[in-house]
Parts: sequence; C-alpha cells; structure tokens
Amino acid sequence: MSNSSRFLQSETQLRECAQLALAHARTLGASGCECDVSEAYGLSVSVRQGAVETLEHNRDKGLGVTVYMGDRPRVKRGHASTSDFSAQAIRETVAAAVEIARHTAEDDCAGLPDAELLAKHTPDLDLFHPWAVTPEAAIEIAQRCESAGLAVSKKIKNSEGASVSAQHAQFVLANSLGFLSGYATSRHSLSCSLIAEDQGLMQRDDWYSSARVASALADPTRLGRYAAERALSRLGARKIKTCQAPVLFEAPLAGGLIGHFISAISGGNLYRKSSFLVDSLGKQIFSPNVFLDEQPWLAQGLASAPFDEEGVATRERAIVSAGVVQDYFLGSYSARKLGLRSTGSAGGNHNLILRPGTRDLPALLRQMHRGLFVTELLGHGINLLTGDYSRGAAGYWVENGEIAYPVEEITIAGHLGQMFQGIVEVGADTLVRGSRSTGSILIDSMTIAGN
Repeated sequence: MSNSSRFLQSETQLRECAQLALAHARTLGASGCECDVSEAYGLSVSVRQGAVETLEHNRDKGLGVTVYMGDRPRVKRGHASTSDFSAQAIRETVAAAVEIARHTAEDDCAGLPDAELLAKHTPDLDLFHPWAVTPEAAIEIAQRCESAGLAVSKKIKNSEGASVSAQHAQFVLANSLGFLSGYATSRHSLSCSLIAEDQGLMQRDDWYSSARVASALADPTRLGRYAAERALSRLGARKIKTCQAPVLFEAPLAGGLIGHFISAISGGNLYRKSSFLVDSLGKQIFSPNVFLDEQPWLAQGLASAPFDEEGVATRERAIVSAGVVQDYFLGSYSARKLGLRSTGSAGGNHNLILRPGTRDLPALLRQMHRGLFVTELLGHGINLLTGDYSRGAAGYWVENGEIAYPVEEITIAGHLGQMFQGIVEVGADTLVRGSRSTGSILIDSMTIAGN
C-alpha cells in the first residue's frame, strides 16, 4: 500500500489494530471475527457567482468489528464500531460486539465467507493518486469552471455553483480465517451547474467529471462551457402529446437503467423475492445484442477492487451474454440463502461494462428517426417487485433523425422487462459514471405521457 504524509496512521498501525481486534475476539470466545480499519481525508470547495460558498476539510477514521458466536447452522452475529484506535477502545468495541451477538437470534446463513473464496494476493490496481491541491488552487479551478460557463451567453443568467473535491482513503480488512489485506484509494471530482433564462423562463443543467487521477479530470473551462451549452439547449422546452414512441436514454441515464437491473439480480432482493427477476439465471432478459461484463481489475477504475468487503476475490465475468443472464451479484450471506456461492459482490458491483455498438449519438438519433431523447429523469417510480417503470422526464423531441425542440413536464412509462427486451442499440458514446460504463441506450417503444 502506498502511503501519503497526509495519512495519520501507517499501514502497519492499521494492521495492528485489526489484529488486536481479532485476538481479543478469540479470547472472548468468538468462533469467527472480521475487522475493517480505515482512515480518510479530503478537501471540498464550492463557489457560486465567483464567491466561495463552502470550504471543507474532512478527516475520518473508524474501526468496525463483526463477531460470530457458534457454528452454522446455529450462529449469532454482533457488530460494533469505534473511531478510537487505542488498545483499550478496541477491546471494549470487541466486547460490545460479543455482547450484542449473545442477545441476537441464531441465523443459519451468518458467518465468515468460505475460506477457499478469499483473495490470495492483492495486486496493485493503481488506485491511489493523492492530489495535493491547496484550498486556494481548488477555489481557482472552481471559479475558472463557473466563469467559463457564465461567459458562454448572456442568457446564462445564474449559477448553482461549481465544485472541486479531492478525497483519499486507506483501509485494512482482516478476518480470523487468516485474511489480512488493504490498500489506499483516491477519488477526485469537478462539477458545474448553470441556469439559462429567456423571456422569463429558466432551465438548468450540469455536468461533472470524476477520476482517480486529478490530471484525468475534464478541463475546467471546457466542462463549464459544456454545462452552459446544455442549459441553453433546453430553453423553449414544451410539452408533447401523449403517444407511444421510441425512447433514447442519454449515456448518463442509461447507467441508471443498468443499475435497476443490477438491483433486481442482487442477493437481498433475490432471496427476499422482492424482484421481478427472481430465478432469472440462464434466461433471456435482454435483447440478443446486449452484453454486460464485470471487470474489477481495471487499472485506475472507479470501481476496481481485488476483493470485496468480505475479502472474497473478485474476478472478471460475464453478467449478460447475448441478452441471457449469466450470473448474479451475491455476498456470502445472500449466497447461502439461495444455496449458491458468493460472487465477490459484498458491498456492490465492480466496473460494469455495457458493450457498445458501432453508432455514435448522432447515428442513434438517425436510427430512432422519430421519438424522445431523454436527458433528465425525475422521481423514483420504479417497482422492482413488479418491474413497473414510470419517471418524470425532460429532453428533446426528435424528427427525421434530428433534434427538433426541447421538451419537459412529461412522463415515460413501461415495464423494465419489456424495456430490456426492447433495447435496439447501445451507443458508441461510452461514458463512465461511477461503477458503470455505458453508451446511450435506444429502446423501441415506451408510453410518453404529455398533454
């Protein structure tokens, strides 16, 4: 693990804290124990109309310990945490977890992960790139970003601000099966949100960039201008009549569609049977042109990790192949509930790559010919149990393969299963947002409710 002078704890100190917790759990009779020790620091600034709105330094640390009493199928679980790394505080935290475990109900699926699934080594995925940006420099970057956007047009009348963030963290994960590993990470971001006004009517839009390495962030001037151009393009928005038509989800929103699918095939929703995709393994859920892969070992990936939150090794795998579901997202507990094995997904997914097609965004618009290009979604009208989908939306109406005018105050509705089956094309305009990489997604038909 690379370290930085800004961390107050060394990797060795974090390891010693974790080992102390494991040792004390053994002395108190725990049959198993896992411990996560972490430290983080960062800087965040935001400006609005050139003036500093917020300036925040954050520094956090914590130790969480989970103990198991008894053996499966009669296991009791307890958890406790502390921000005090002194030996006495760690022992007291372990004792608290043991006491909690003694008063909880037995659970035949609780316990440490299967030993053979634990990661055997921790490769360097190049995830830690500290950014020694000063508050003054961060403020200047945010101001330059916002100023560039405000200068695009006299119709950019206001701003919701620009922000810069530099965040750093390190952790160690250990358990009583002998697993002990950890590493440092960084995540930096730049964002801007602007308001356009014409004839008393206002529209807002934004854009942001995030990366492990500060030098990989978007140029502040270009980002500010792009946020302004997006806001300006929405002026004059109107409603449209209710209809059935193709819908093209812009790449940032397409990642949300993939997110709904991931939630529906994740352990908790599956074993509780609160998903419309229960027992979907091996079934044709998407159109045959959809391929979704998980690649957790990408260098500098925003969701890269050699192991999950339980220490289970991650691996490259196909999630969807030619529209057919190949695998779920399971931690140890949900896997046992389903009679399966952990997929290394405790804590979430890692670098989901939706394989792009050959058409860029203009080509997708031409392929759609007539329909709705969605660039903003509102509300949370998704029912994972039934698959019903209904969201407020805004974007652009497309005629003859070209944007005709902006639209707003409409609702798009359908069923996620039918929407997945109706994916005509995944665009080549790939965008990485968090753990998902996807281009725009064209769906053959949805209900668009307007006037």
